[in-house]
Amino acid sequence: MAQTYGPDEGKELVPGVRQVDLSQQESLISGYKTVSMRDIVVQPGASIPNSAMENDMVCHMTEGELVVVQNGNQFTAKKGDVWTCATGTEEQAENTGSGVAVMRVTDLLSA
Repeated sequence: MAQTYGPDEGKELVPGVRQVDLSQQESLISGYKTVSMRDIVVQPGASIPNSAMENDMVCHMTEGELVVVQNGNQFTAKKGDVWTCATGTEEQAENTGSGVAVMRVTDLLSA
């Protein structure tokens, strides 16, 4: 079951979007020093502005859905979906639904 959060948990990234940091550990995967996990909580109607990814990552929708535009290609990420971003990938997302969307991000951080 997906984690639920109160309206003030984590830190606000932009209006309607909050980040809740979960865990960070040393990585056993070659090429990565650290792995960390965070949830991005997106309220209905809120969006994550376009930005370039600073590191490789794996994203997983634990709740709701987001319309994602990644390097110009649009897709709808629904609960249970997983996708990846490489360093430098351009991505933006919007919650066009009526419920809260939670995107769990696993950051793969280089040495």
